[in-house]
Amino acid sequence: MRLYSTALGIAREDSPGELSLLDLPFADLGALLRGPGTAEARTAAVVRRVALDEVRVHAPVPRPGKILIVGLNYRSHAQEALEMFAAMGRPDIILPAEPNFQVVAGSAVIAPGDDIRLPAVASRQVDYEGEVAAVIGSPATAVDTADAMGHLAGLTIANDVSARDIQQRAMSGDPIASIGVSKSFDTFKPLGPCLVTPDEFHEPLDLRLRTLVNGELRQDDRTAGFIHGVAELISFLSHYQTLEPGDVILTGTPRGAGVFSGRHLRPGDVVEVEVEHIGTLRNRVAPASEDAGAGAGA
Repeated sequence: MRLYSTALGIAREDSPGELSLLDLPFADLGALLRGPGTAEARTAAVVRRVALDEVRVHAPVPRPGKILIVGLNYRSHAQEALEMFAAMGRPDIILPAEPNFQVVAGSAVIAPGDDIRLPAVASRQVDYEGEVAAVIGSPATAVDTADAMGHLAGLTIANDVSARDIQQRAMSGDPIASIGVSKSFDTFKPLGPCLVTPDEFHEPLDLRLRTLVNGELRQDDRTAGFIHGVAELISFLSHYQTLEPGDVILTGTPRGAGVFSGRHLRPGDVVEVEVEHIGTLRNRVAPASEDAGAGAGA
């Protein structure tokens, strides 16, 4: 089942390119997940049908309670990082055996088509990271891996935008900076376009992910390259804090982020993250001074 949060309410894509607006008393999928859950959307009455390209699509969960970012979770990206450390004269650095994660602000979420704004305090090294995002559907506390997928509401697409200069300061021990802050600026978490429920996928997950900047392919990999699968991530994170309905887990990015080539985002750039069977998340980059801001993108 493919579900959307739209300006007209919650919708289900019953046929390609056509949305069925549902008779549900919830503003968006986040509210639905915190209520009865996605099962309600399967049986809800259809109010009317509209073309997908004629309705404003919001982020599936516009304000998650928390977003958990998992780093270095693709083998290709891990190898890329090790190569960079070696070139910096640090061949001694090894990758963590367990998932490496940060908690970032839910207020960073924007919708497909909204602008990514370059923050005035850190505008020079802003980077893209195309990712598959897992959305939690029911509370999970210290769950076993075997039970973890039962707590998943579905998958969507994310762009884990990061201010690399702040991230690198944090990694160098600057007590003022943190990795979480580098990823929590307003507009730094584009999310969407839809939520696809778990019955549409198989474990282990094997979906193609591509990231393009101005039409140029920058990332191209498959989720079969995960080091830690979705179920393992849900289980692991649930042992640190309860995962609640509407929480979002970003599962990592593959090789090809801009930090490794020095190609950071600039005003006017268009970033597209494509994930097989989910869709395309498209956002334009705008300077901090531009009035459009979040919610007024293309």
